Amino acid sequence: MPQHDLVVIGAGPGGYVAAIRAAQLGLNVAVIEQESALGGTCLRVGCIPSKALLESSELFTEARQSFGRHGIVLASVELDLKAMLRRKEQIVNGLTKGVESLFKKNKITRYLGHGKITSATSVTVESKEGAVELSAKNILIATGSKPSSLPGIQMDRDRVVTSTEALSFPEVPKRLILIGAGYIGLELGSVWNRLGSKVVVLEYLNRILPGMDSEIAGDAQKVFEKQGLEFKLGKKVNAARAEGNEAIVEVQGEEPIRADKVLVAVGRVPNTDNLGLENAGIKLDQRGRIEVSKNFATSSSNVFAIGDVIQGPMLAHKAEEEGIACVEALITGCGHVNYDAIPGIVYTQPEIATVGKSEDQLKEQGIAYRKGIFPFRANGRAHALGHPDGKVKILADEKTDRVLGVHIIGPRAGDLIAEATAAMTFGASSEDIARTCHAHPTLSECLKEAALAVDGRAIHF
Repeated sequence: MPQHDLVVIGAGPGGYVAAIRAAQLGLNVAVIEQESALGGTCLRVGCIPSKALLESSELFTEARQSFGRHGIVLASVELDLKAMLRRKEQIVNGLTKGVESLFKKNKITRYLGHGKITSATSVTVESKEGAVELSAKNILIATGSKPSSLPGIQMDRDRVVTSTEALSFPEVPKRLILIGAGYIGLELGSVWNRLGSKVVVLEYLNRILPGMDSEIAGDAQKVFEKQGLEFKLGKKVNAARAEGNEAIVEVQGEEPIRADKVLVAVGRVPNTDNLGLENAGIKLDQRGRIEVSKNFATSSSNVFAIGDVIQGPMLAHKAEEEGIACVEALITGCGHVNYDAIPGIVYTQPEIATVGKSEDQLKEQGIAYRKGIFPFRANGRAHALGHPDGKVKILADEKTDRVLGVHIIGPRAGDLIAEATAAMTFGASSEDIARTCHAHPTLSECLKEAALAVDGRAIHF
């Protein structure tokens, strides 16, 4: 029986990062992954391929609508969808091979198959070739999540699809219905809208981007509507099914809606199917997540869990931080994740980024705060880029001035949020950000100006 100090089940961002860190710290590490390509949902059919398509589709739109303003005149602009999808696959393949090379570099043993816990110290790898039992001093569950659905939805993966299939439509659907107005739906809806689809978004709530700062979400909806997305909010979907060459969505109180494709993007659920959790006495909470202690230990002390299978936002970088914290706590006794400073990003155009408390949460919790806002329209670099829409919003504690939340909608918001996250991690005040020299001309000046605006002394607005 092969013996390992740590067996990781799942090779997504949380699992493979944890494995690498554990190997760096001297453990004999094995990783079990049922997909032939490493990297998990994020790398194979999630974060990376969607961002590749977002970038390509944005350039397509820029070439059609904006290049002329830069003095770049094109006789015609045509879409080669096959080439666009091929580029996406090339990026994914290159990065998955990169993870393979990292495994080799760090002497991590990889097992291809489905991992199932047989006891608190053993895992079976089930594959086409048969079953192999591994002995493990410690086990780490990092199996991620899978798309959720709704009652009445008949998913055929052709007309009614998940985000996985929506990354590889062989042709641009004339009409695409999105069920759900969260991160995933809006990103993929933006891609196909740019490429020519008529996109209709159905959302049960009376707003888009649930959980995000409502002011920023409201601004985003206005921008998306200008881009051509149609929103039907406060709508309950009763059913969705394929019918011939179409898909039909039944919405409560309305006539059925017909489309070429329906993308169901109503969130994700922990992927804990057939893991043998009961064999180690591992408990789940009411939402099907694995219960863990502050050091990520399950109810079985030497079995750990991180990422989408436990409580918290289902984000790749959150899983990575937990993976490192988990193995460092296991080996050194010290591991920590600051859950008050986990950024979230929507990679639409404009990008939307957030970290910390929203204004809605501060009001609900009765926390007194001050607010500073600065628009990108007052920033020279944003105008030079041709993307002056959006703003930066900083929320600071009324008494201490400590930054409680930062919310950005605008160009390269996903990169700008890193400064805010670092500032919050070190307990910065808005005054600290305001007194930090920011290079000119850069978009980061908007963060400085928003910090100044908290105290009512923005310079350029």
